[in-house]
Amino acid sequence: MRHNRNKKPNNNYLNSLVSSANIVAISVDYRKAPEHPLPTAFEDSWEAVKWAVSAEDEWVKNFADLERIFFSGDSAGANIAYHMGIRVGLEGLSSSGAKLVGNILVHPFFGGEEPIGSETENPHSETLENLWRIACPTTVTSLDDPMINPSMDPNIGKMGCERVLVCVAEKDWLKDRGWYFYEELKRSNWKGKVEIVETAGEDHAFHLCNPTSDNALALIKLFVSFFNKAV
Repeated sequence: MRHNRNKKPNNNYLNSLVSSANIVAISVDYRKAPEHPLPTAFEDSWEAVKWAVSAEDEWVKNFADLERIFFSGDSAGANIAYHMGIRVGLEGLSSSGAKLVGNILVHPFFGGEEPIGSETENPHSETLENLWRIACPTTVTSLDDPMINPSMDPNIGKMGCERVLVCVAEKDWLKDRGWYFYEELKRSNWKGKVEIVETAGEDHAFHLCNPTSDNALALIKLFVSFFNKAV
């Protein structure tokens, strides 16, 4: 999976979002493959969720509104955000009053054995499978493992929030998977609302590569609007 071990672009963009949206953000430094193969990243992230909603930390307790929680991530982080949303739907949040309102998946790292859309002519398909084998060497179904292919997840309709925003980029080789997820979530028995936005002329994680570009700043405005709609 695509992991950026240099956290600076992620943190800078997150700081800009926090300032624009006037929110509290908790960034999870989960352990990464290949040293720590999946599902380690999922378990680390879930532990972080439980810590945040427990409000044991005085700073979180005093400044965060736990009745309006949002998950978000880009690329591999979007995959994790999806699974955390499902886990909330299955297990709930341990703190009374804590509520997951929305989930933002930016350029989600999803895959599947059966090629879809432009994947039929995409030279990245073998690379994707090799990356997945490194991230999860114990997988038995490869790219149809529910950890990377939500359409194979029997719990896809149990997303534990009211709203989901999917963001894709026109030139991203994972774009069609984002659209496919959007359609699959709509077809599921989930009762929430999902929307999708495609950024023209951009590639995977462009907002981290060029965080001050017009399109990157437009994404921040989109996220802020998503937060505010959920008030």
